[in-house]
Amino acid sequence: MHRLSSRLALIAVAAASLLLPAIASAKATPAEISSARTKGVEYLKGLQKASGEIPGFGGDWALASLAAAGTAPADVNKGGGETTDARSWYEGVVGVPTWPGAEPVATDFEKAALLSYAAGTDPARVAKRQNLIAKVYSYAQSGSPGYYGSTFNSTVFGLLALAGAKTTAGATRVPKAVLDQAVAAIKANQHTDGGWTWEIAAGNETALKKASEPDMTGAAMAALCGAGVGSGETTIANAKKYLAAILDAPTGAFKSEFGVNTDSTAWAVDGLKACGIDPQAAEFTAEGSKTPLTFLISQQLSKGGGFKYLPGGSTADEYASQDAIRALGGGGFTAAPPKPAKGPQWKGVTEFATGAAETASLGLVVDDGTTAKVCAVALAPKATTTNLATVLDAAVAGTTPSGCVSGYLPGSGEGAITQVNGFPAAPAERWKVSIDGAALATAKRGTAIAVGDTIYLKYE
Repeated sequence: MHRLSSRLALIAVAAASLLLPAIASAKATPAEISSARTKGVEYLKGLQKASGEIPGFGGDWALASLAAAGTAPADVNKGGGETTDARSWYEGVVGVPTWPGAEPVATDFEKAALLSYAAGTDPARVAKRQNLIAKVYSYAQSGSPGYYGSTFNSTVFGLLALAGAKTTAGATRVPKAVLDQAVAAIKANQHTDGGWTWEIAAGNETALKKASEPDMTGAAMAALCGAGVGSGETTIANAKKYLAAILDAPTGAFKSEFGVNTDSTAWAVDGLKACGIDPQAAEFTAEGSKTPLTFLISQQLSKGGGFKYLPGGSTADEYASQDAIRALGGGGFTAAPPKPAKGPQWKGVTEFATGAAETASLGLVVDDGTTAKVCAVALAPKATTTNLATVLDAAVAGTTPSGCVSGYLPGSGEGAITQVNGFPAAPAERWKVSIDGAALATAKRGTAIAVGDTIYLKYE
């Protein structure tokens, strides 16, 4: 997701004054922001193929940009067919169980969860055999609660996905105990200058003293605030100070190791907006009333509506464009899609596959009051619905990561669960269950479980 320095060589650098809109001499007005955003959306629409695909580097991120700018991806349909809209295209990409191919990484599924949500597809119910929330759960690091995948980047995007890819009713489906673990992990990696980088730094004094990056700082801020951290908390206040300290006076952009650029500034704006912080506040206003938003607007080409990556560029860059559009819209890294002009706002499967060998994944959290274990369970329900006992039986047989459930009681019937992982020592009917963030209720063997359900078992 991060720009590599080698990419700079791919950007054409030329005098382009005739291609640029006039740089505002004051803070960006709502009308200027709206105009730039509208032109940017038209640029993204123009990239779509008749099949529905938005190709190229960053093409899939266009789904979040469209939603953040107030356009339903289901309405972006150059082909005009029933399955040629942008939402249907993306469902076809990530909905197959073989996607994303050999050697997937956590961020593949984290990004897909954010983009499916923005497209109007329930991330946990993309297909009968594709539950993106469960896939994110499968990358939980059991030895380091709150971390996902092998990089700090995957932990940040793990929290972005789990907190941001809500249910179709707008509820946070992931329990607070799980979000809080990731919040603690991200806070532990905050550098002494107030920002973050792409590397794990917790517990490493040398790493924590390294200069931060605006890109990852914006993403970390968005993840934290999306998970409930307040904009007035010390962690966010220090991040805000870091961004103010790296504001580039001549341009109003945020300084980056690659020089001022659209992507880094947009990601920082995404974080500020996610935390309810005005990116044109006094501390983010440079000489001539230049702000991060006036910089982004200045990067838009007058012809076509696309955005450049570098100030000296002369051609539209797809990845930079979707970043700029998202930042000039609602910000953040996903957004609930507007209701399309026709058809449902949300799509998602409603039943398990019934074939004997057709496995499905479910996200499971087991919280004994001390530790919340996060994992994914694979099972073949052989029916359109299943029950909690069947899920727990599958979990005993194996979870990813391993060790989520070693055993449970009772072993038969449909009554209340009295013990999980040997706790409590004296079985008691005090285990509760929440499905997709709903209120806790008595956990029973016969509790109904449907495709895509996110299951939270908690001892009270």
